[in-house]
Amino acid sequence: MTLASLPDILLLPLVETALREDLGRAGDITTDAIIPADSKICAALNARQTGIVAGLGLARLAFQALDPNVFFTVLKNDGDNVNKGDCLAKIEGLARSLLSAERVALNFLCHLSGIASETHKLVEAAKPHKARICCTRKTNPGLRVVEKYAVRAGGGSNHRFGLDDAILIKDNHIAVAGGIRPALERASKAAGHLVKIELEVDTIQQLDEAIDLFPDFPINSVLLDNMPVPMLKQAVEKVAGRFALEASGGVTLQNVAAIAATGVDVISVGWITHSAPILDIGLDAE
Repeated sequence: MTLASLPDILLLPLVETALREDLGRAGDITTDAIIPADSKICAALNARQTGIVAGLGLARLAFQALDPNVFFTVLKNDGDNVNKGDCLAKIEGLARSLLSAERVALNFLCHLSGIASETHKLVEAAKPHKARICCTRKTNPGLRVVEKYAVRAGGGSNHRFGLDDAILIKDNHIAVAGGIRPALERASKAAGHLVKIELEVDTIQQLDEAIDLFPDFPINSVLLDNMPVPMLKQAVEKVAGRFALEASGGVTLQNVAAIAATGVDVISVGWITHSAPILDIGLDAE
């Protein structure tokens, strides 16, 4: 499936905020002092590691914000696999603008490419099993839209974008409501006909209760929280396809294949958005 790019209108506020932060109160005093105002350069965005690229639109907008006439020629697309030394894009424009926007462009590009790259590793490790690799709401403030986009660029899927996407009944909801049954009762009454309900459980006993309540109470999926692999296998056998099962908690590149092999439908991973290492990409003047 071809990756759909995010529209510029969603990206511009992020780029403008980042540029304002970096330019501060007086602009780029280093570049302004050294580089003549009419000087132009050609530069290239080059990969310094192998991985999956994401965030080229943000990089382009960062340069265009300071030089509307910049030429930004894309050689690789978001979602593409790149090797060390590959050129992702060529840029021509005013030297001051390119140098002043460089860090903001690379911050976005390296961060999102890192997310895409780590997601891709997990997706490949989980094959040939059916489990989909999914992100969570554990995103960096203000960056949820683009971080979740980067997950898709890496071949993963998105969980909820916010608290209003679906009903996810977690442990504290159950505790305050007085149990799984009252929590489900209230959720089912409040849910619209297009709103899905997911229930989080962390024991087989809670899962048994959910099975007993289904289908009298609508349960679209159950999140199996921090369950070891043998317990995940047991859960899959017990549910027997009644509803989707999501494994979450403690997922790593080392254990994701074993988790996928249990037969769960979704594996959600929080660290791929908030803690993925960057993919090293540099801007090199030519």
